[in-house]
Order: sequence, then structure tokens, then C-alpha cells
Amino acid sequence: MSDAVEQANALLRERGYAERDLAVHAGPRGKALLKGNKILSPLSDDAEVVLRVVQDLVPSDADLGAKILRPAELRAKL
Repeated sequence: MSDAVEQANALLRERGYAERDLAVHAGPRGKALLKGNKILSPLSDDAEVVLRVVQDLVPSDADLGAKILRPAELRAKL
């Protein structure tokens, strides 16, 4: 589980996000939380699902610009 969290955070750093803006945190029972200033509200799911969201759906910080990610829109694209 921590591998998925570490991978997701490494991807977010590569894409230019500071931890306060967007990061994945380990939660209880294999869950992970994607949260920060660049997402409207935290996205919580299995760590592997959150990793997939980061890999496939989160744009680079430069591409996101002043926009805010919305968890409902990310879930709809899964």
C-alpha cells in the first residue's frame, strides 16, 4: 500500500506539485487520500485506485494552472 502512495507522490512531484498543493496520504485499511490546495475536496479510495487517478487523470501543475480538480469529475473519468 505504501508503495502506491509513494509512487503517486513521486508522480505528483514530477508534474510540478508541491506537497501542500496536491499529495497522497495513507489512510486506514488500505485507503489513500488525494488532497491539497489544488483539489476541491479530498478524494479517498483504495491506494491502487488513487494511484491510477494520479497516473491517468491528474494533469501537470502547469497544465492545470489556476483550475481546481474536482473529485466527482475524476471519478467520472475512471
